[in-house]
Amino acid sequence: MFIALDWIIVGIYCVGIISIGIYVSRKRSGYERTAEDYFLAGRSLPWWAIGASLIAANISAEQIIGMSGQGFVIGMAIAVWELTAAIALIIVAKFFLPLFLAKKIYTMPQFLENRFDKRVSLVLSFFWLIVYIFVNLTAVLWLGTIAINTLTGLSLEYGMILLAFLSLAYSLSGGLKAVAMTDIIQVILLIFGGLTVSCIALTKIGDGSISSGLFEVYHLVPEKFDMILSADNPSYNNLPGIWILIGAGVWIGHLAYWGFNQYITQRALAAKSIIEAQKGIIFAAYLKILMPIVIVFPGICASILFPILDKTDQAYPRMMIELLPNGLLGLTFAALIAAIISSLASMSNSISTIFTMDICRSFSKNQISQSSLITIGKSAVVGSMLIAMTMAKPILGNSDQVFQYIQNFTGLFTPGILLIFLVALFWKKATTLSVLVAAVLSVVMSIMIQTFFAEFPYIHRMGIVFLISGIGCYLTSLSQGYLDQENAIDLNKINFKTNMTFNFNSLIIIGIIFLVYLFFG
Repeated sequence: MFIALDWIIVGIYCVGIISIGIYVSRKRSGYERTAEDYFLAGRSLPWWAIGASLIAANISAEQIIGMSGQGFVIGMAIAVWELTAAIALIIVAKFFLPLFLAKKIYTMPQFLENRFDKRVSLVLSFFWLIVYIFVNLTAVLWLGTIAINTLTGLSLEYGMILLAFLSLAYSLSGGLKAVAMTDIIQVILLIFGGLTVSCIALTKIGDGSISSGLFEVYHLVPEKFDMILSADNPSYNNLPGIWILIGAGVWIGHLAYWGFNQYITQRALAAKSIIEAQKGIIFAAYLKILMPIVIVFPGICASILFPILDKTDQAYPRMMIELLPNGLLGLTFAALIAAIISSLASMSNSISTIFTMDICRSFSKNQISQSSLITIGKSAVVGSMLIAMTMAKPILGNSDQVFQYIQNFTGLFTPGILLIFLVALFWKKATTLSVLVAAVLSVVMSIMIQTFFAEFPYIHRMGIVFLISGIGCYLTSLSQGYLDQENAIDLNKINFKTNMTFNFNSLIIIGIIFLVYLFFG
């Protein structure tokens, strides 16, 4: 139960993080801030801010609450999304980032406009706005609010208002720089909170010994340490055995998310240089390997300590409220809030970037001034947050496993998005019509398979849809003459070489993941 000490600690955190955000984003005297300063931190982010911000943007309520809930039900197999993401990050750093940074773009839709035309850019812009607001923002707000309600008894309405206020308080005026530079604090708190919950749970299970608790957990629920599920597992459809590793679906999801998702890539686009961006991504990849212990393992412990829960998403909040002493409860709760508001700030900042730089500028007949762009961006931040607060409960109020809901929903569109960007980057003959055909095919085929073959694993569905969309893209280009396009990228002018430090660390990361699956697969 929360007492005054816990609230004081949470209050100190809230005041501190807002103060730091305002301080790092303060304007120099006599200097007029530009859109690049607001949306891309003046392209000045160091590697540690990039890496921390990538993880802070990615790990939020839907991961901490949702994946802990999946750990409660499934076990460590759900960590495939964290471990394989580290490999996807390496691919993104080596093959995608050099292309994007060379183009000096603000947003992913802007890249598509340069490669194709405004039609493709606007389609993707409106799509991402819808997904970011009605899926991502609502999920983070709802799960965060549930956690606050479970831990403190604060009503759902006031919980959402609190989270929205904290997010806006430091990100609205400072833009991406305020978000990214405070994310290192958020990530430290996030890791501390998860490890604290795990250690105390293990101590309780092991009668005072963490090591005994670890052996006891493995002895009591050995099936929850299976990294690859068997066909008779109830969760096989969501994590279909070895295919979760070697099938196309998981890699389609990863490359689309880490390579072309605006609120993720925006951090790398704001880097000082390509070397700094790649160092930051390697840092994020190492943190990804740590995440299963931080966010999945507590759910496994909860399955032993609290085997019966009304909803699986209550596993992590229940662990906190039942196990943590006062003071530590407040600090760990602050860590949870840190993860939530960091993701809210990241998402809302990216929403405002796309809305301002891709949509407003496209429909404006006159050139918009730098100050007006920033004003529009701030308005978009507030507007998106208000919409998400209004729609969170109607959309997610009856959902038990929100993390899986997000994976299934985004999986409807992910194959088409990945295909569009891959051909835009690496295939000179891709035309505007060919990628629009691919986008339509992706959505139609995804919905048809989900409707008529509901039991078919969505991981496999993504692979099939990607293939069909690719064939549609190829045939359309063929029917249009199969010619190199004027705006196609000349890959010979892009430097894909990486230094020894990057290569060495990449091998270490891949080696660690290989050993995990070798021992627990």
